Order: sequence, then C-alpha cells, then structure tokens
Amino acid sequence: MVKNGKTGYGKQLFLCKQCGAQFVRQYRSIKWQKELFQEYVFGKQTLKQLANKYGKTKKTIQKHLDRHQEAQSNSLAAEPIVIGMDCSFFGRGYGIIVARCPGLKQNLYWKEITTENKAVYEEARRYLETAGFNIRAVVIDSKHGIREVFSDRVIQICQYHQQQIVGRYLTTRPKTQAGQELKFLAKSLTKIDEQLFTESLGEWHEKWRGFLTERTFTPDRKHWWYTHKRLRAAYRSLHTNLPYLFSFQRYPELCIPNTNNSLEGYFSKLKKLLNNHNGLKRWRRYKLIEAILNN
Repeated sequence: MVKNGKTGYGKQLFLCKQCGAQFVRQYRSIKWQKELFQEYVFGKQTLKQLANKYGKTKKTIQKHLDRHQEAQSNSLAAEPIVIGMDCSFFGRGYGIIVARCPGLKQNLYWKEITTENKAVYEEARRYLETAGFNIRAVVIDSKHGIREVFSDRVIQICQYHQQQIVGRYLTTRPKTQAGQELKFLAKSLTKIDEQLFTESLGEWHEKWRGFLTERTFTPDRKHWWYTHKRLRAAYRSLHTNLPYLFSFQRYPELCIPNTNNSLEGYFSKLKKLLNNHNGLKRWRRYKLIEAILNN
C-alpha cells in the first residue's frame, strides 16, 4: 500500500499494489468513533462539517455516530448524599428528570419523561436507594406532591425557584405598594436568615391584612372575588413553603445548597449543545442527552 494523491476533500488516497484498488483509509475504530462523537456533541460540529473534515458523506458520519456506545462513568461508591432533583422540558410532552449530587458534582440519575409528577420522583428515589445511596437531604422545587416523596428526609425548597414563583404572580414591576414590598422581601430571601425573613413576612402580612381581604363584587352583588388575587397567591406561596426555605441553615452539618443552581447550570448547558442539532429523532437526541449528563 502506497500513498496515491488526495481526494477533492483533501484526504489522503492510498493504492494497493497487489490489486490496484484505490481507497481512503477507513476510520472504524472505537477510539475514532468516540472522538467523532465528542466533536459532534461538545465541539458543536454539524454532520456537514464533520463530513467535509473527514472526506465522508453525511450518511456515513451519522452511521458512525449511531454506532458509538457511550461508556457509563458513574462508578461512585454508594454513600450518604445530598441531591438536587428537578425536571427540564424540551417541548410539549418531552423532558428529562435529573438527580445531581452538588457535593460530588456528578449526575447520578436521569430519565426521559412526558410529564412532571409525583411518580417520576418516586421512581428516581427507588433507583438511587436500590443503588445503595442514602439520601439525607434533597433540594427540590415546590410543585404539588413532590414533598410527599421525601417527607422522611430533610427538604430544602430551591430559593431561586421560590423567587421565580413570586415574580410570576407579581410581575417584574408590581403596581401596588404592597406588591412592591413583597417583591423586595422575596428578593432578600437568599441574603437573610430564617428568623429575620419570618418576622419580616409576618410584619408585611399584618400591615396589609385589610388590603388583602378587599373584595370586588358583580353589579348585582351576588358574586364576588378577592381584588388582589395574585398578591394573595404570592404571599400564600411564601407562607406555605417557609418551613422548607431555610433547611440549609437548620442543618449546617449536611452542607445543603440553598438552590438548585448546580443542576440548572447543567440544564442550560444541555439545551445550548442540543440547539446545534435540531431535528434529531427522539432516540438520537436522548443519546446526546445521556452523553452530556454523563460527562
């Protein structure tokens, strides 16, 4: 075998002296498929760019990507852990649930889901405990029913999620003074301790108690509703979740984070990388998701 010029793509051609066949060296090794997959996922290279680089068709590049099998790197010894758990969606009816240990900086569990409910969190917990992990505390959002799954563990509701909930009810610029004060109090959530926040929330409620109970009646006065429903909902959310917003201060020995920022950062990275490969079939997209979460 000797070198015999180059292709139009700039790849080296080889000539077999025995049979006279001319060919380009084939990249079929597992190592090369891994490098190709890494370029595709983390190097943000498209099929067309990889095809041009390696002198192959897009169909051939896709075939090698499909053949690549990502090795699982989760070889942690089972131990007591604190986990952050949340779901992220990529469109209607398709998302993933991920359990991440912020202390170890590693994702321990992930699975495709169609909706976020109590059952998907129960399945995640069963998987982790079957694998030998002792969940000492969990950081979650405040969706209905999820707290019940971890009622026998220390629960920390993500303070960032709580601020987002208040923001959705009050908007970015509340028009009433009561709304402005509650929004300011919610913003201070990550900066003050439990006692001060509890006292401040109680004082706010006492100050605006009459305002919160104002009602609006229909012209015939047969029906009514609370005038400031969204303000009431924002307060109710803070009041209901208050016992779980400062667990990280009550259990300092567990080193519980007060937010799920470690996990949210991974979700952001995940979506940015997937945006480079729109239009993938579901199983191919999940293969990329697994590679990113396992990295």
